[in-house]
Amino acid sequence: MTDWVTTVGRLQRDTTAAVLITVAEVKGSTPRGPGTRMVVTASEIFGTIGGGHLEYKAMETARGLLGSPGRAVERFPLGPALGQCCGGHATLLFETLPPAGDQTAWRPVLAALADLPAPAVQVTLANAAETSRKMLVGRELCIGSLGDPARDAEATAEAHALLQAGTSRTRFSQNNDVTLFYDLVLPTDFNIVIFGAGHVGRALVDVLAGLPCRITWIDEREDGFPDTLPDNVTAELSPDPVDDVDDAPAGSFFLVLTHSHHLDLRLTERIFRRGDFRYFGLIGSKTKRGRFEARLRKQGIAEETLARMACPIGISGISGKHPAEIAVSVAAELLRHREAVDATALDDNKDRRHSA
Repeated sequence: MTDWVTTVGRLQRDTTAAVLITVAEVKGSTPRGPGTRMVVTASEIFGTIGGGHLEYKAMETARGLLGSPGRAVERFPLGPALGQCCGGHATLLFETLPPAGDQTAWRPVLAALADLPAPAVQVTLANAAETSRKMLVGRELCIGSLGDPARDAEATAEAHALLQAGTSRTRFSQNNDVTLFYDLVLPTDFNIVIFGAGHVGRALVDVLAGLPCRITWIDEREDGFPDTLPDNVTAELSPDPVDDVDDAPAGSFFLVLTHSHHLDLRLTERIFRRGDFRYFGLIGSKTKRGRFEARLRKQGIAEETLARMACPIGISGISGKHPAEIAVSVAAELLRHREAVDATALDDNKDRRHSA
């Protein structure tokens, strides 16, 4: 997931000094795995590398680097030194963000990462005295440069090997003052489209925005959205939200919870006719579901399609009606559904490999 990319881009535009922290290598048990990132400024943090004393020390180190060029690499034993029961070791890479006007170091790679169509490998060359250089290598793309044609060729070959293997997510090496980090990046597949900016919609965005996802939040009312939004949330004011259904990426998670039953019904029909959703949830009671199903049957929607609708929404066992309670319940349902779908896809891929 590349939600850190949006944060870095915004901080650069605002000329806010910041440090990108990456878990580059782990040994034994650690809170988060290689490739996990967080961004630290003088007053804020974005993301997490697992919390606890490790994160506190990482923030302390990052803030000591603010305003200086280059990078640092620190190894942290999580047992006696930090008092964390994980007991493993984590190697962290600290990179100061390049200036906003620096067109050569990061910007082309970050722009490509923001809308990645297929798996690719991000290659970082970090030198203690200079701004880090980055490349993005895919099967059919190569963006950026590490500053030397021979090194670019070597990095491209290594990246292609990672792509071919498909299982090793990262590789990390350090030689004197030079650090090389290879990170397999997958396209964002957790796209959530929320129709409705009422109390439940706002509560849902508050909860879901903390997950590694991209949220498109749609409403027809000008005063529906808050003044500020998390970096992974895009608010869209739409005169007719039904027209926005077809703009969502394939495999999206849809949630319909508008102020109008008539609009809910129109949205439901359009989502059903599109058909390529991974999840569709409609706010309402069992009575509302029954009425919608009866009308949609008359409009030619098949029974197996109707069965894919979650209504009421949320996991069983949580009956509270407070917007925050609904939001937590729905977030849990989305995560459970996503993991179930991913597990099925993984089993299918294993079967195909075995039969090949």
